[in-house]
Parts: sequence; structure tokens; C-alpha cells
Amino acid sequence: MTIHIINPNSSQAVTDGIDDAMAPLRAASPVPIVASQLDGTPAGIETQADVDGVVAPLLARAAALEEDASAFVIACFSDPGMAALREQSRKPVLGIAESAVLTAMTLGQRFGILSILPTSIPRHMRFLGAMGVMDRLAGDLPLNLGVAELQDDARTFARQQEVGRVLRDQHGADVLILGCAGMTAYRRRLSQAIGLPVVEPCQAAAAMAIGRVALAATDT
Repeated sequence: MTIHIINPNSSQAVTDGIDDAMAPLRAASPVPIVASQLDGTPAGIETQADVDGVVAPLLARAAALEEDASAFVIACFSDPGMAALREQSRKPVLGIAESAVLTAMTLGQRFGILSILPTSIPRHMRFLGAMGVMDRLAGDLPLNLGVAELQDDARTFARQQEVGRVLRDQHGADVLILGCAGMTAYRRRLSQAIGLPVVEPCQAAAAMAIGRVALAATDT
């Protein structure tokens, strides 16, 4: 049995970053954690059309993995297909955006989101509104970098620091969320630079999946 982390985009670099981010969690997991991507999808999920377009292949991949899965993690900050996969699967399904927000609210009173592009923010507002947590949102600001541009470490980290300080100093955020699965490498460095807790969404969702799997084992 396995916790399957499905990256709905086709970027091997993003998948490798997600896999690396699982390293500190694997020792605590009762089952293996495997990250994979969906080949044939966009290299970055940056629009609503991208989000909608990956749902069918995501559901098909999950269906093929159902018998081997202990849990599924959808590794895109728009949580594409999350409700549909929960309907389809008998296994726990965690979306990284929902998991990140829930985790952030245990670490601070007001969370700030570092998004990749301005077009990401309306999608985030929709799911935050649906979760009923808008009163805990300090702000959601873009880095103005696409998914592929996140591979430029120096540029990305510089922008994260700039935006993180604005969220902290001008919007009152006391915890930050990295708003893309392509930012897995930056959690610790950004937390040290800004002086606030930083939530990496893939780790947040995987930690919840580990908890769900461990609790399920006590029911047998």
C-alpha cells in the first residue's frame, strides 16, 4: 500500500521537488510515499482551463492506482478534481491547498498566500470562500512568476522575500503559505528570512495523509 502524490502537471522538475520534500516525512509514514506526474498535461497549471483540463486524467490515474493506494494527495494548489476523486475513491483524498490552509490556521491567526500569478488569486478566493475561512486570510499576493520560472532559485527566493515581507508588514500575516507545488524547496529558507512559520502545501497534505493512514490501521 502507498500514499500516492499525484502532480497534475507534466513537469518532472516539479515532481522531483515534491519527492524531495517528502524526505523528512517518509520516516514517519507507515507506508511508502510515491510522487508522480500526469504526462500529456500542461507543464504548469496556471489558468482555470488548465485546472479543468487535468481533472479527467487525474481521475483516470487514481482509478488505476486505487487498489494499491492507502491515500491520494492532489499536488496542485487549485485542488483540481478533489471533490470528484473523493466521490470516486474509497481512500482518503487530500488536496494540498485545503490541507495547507487548515495547517496554517493551527500556526497563526491570519495567513498570507504567495501565489505565482495574478490569475491564480480568483481561484484561491473561490475555494477560500467555500471553506468559510476568508476572515482568517491576511492577503494573497502574486510573485508574478509562472511555474517554469520558479526553477530560477535566486529570482524566486528574492521575490518570495519581497512578497512575504509585504504580507507580514502591511497585511498582518503571521503565517505564510507557498501557493504552488513548484515552491517545495523554499519553506525553511523563507521561514528563516521572514521570521514567520511557512507552510509547504505538499508536506501539509502528506502529513495529513500519514495521519489518516495511521488512524485507519487502528480500525482493523
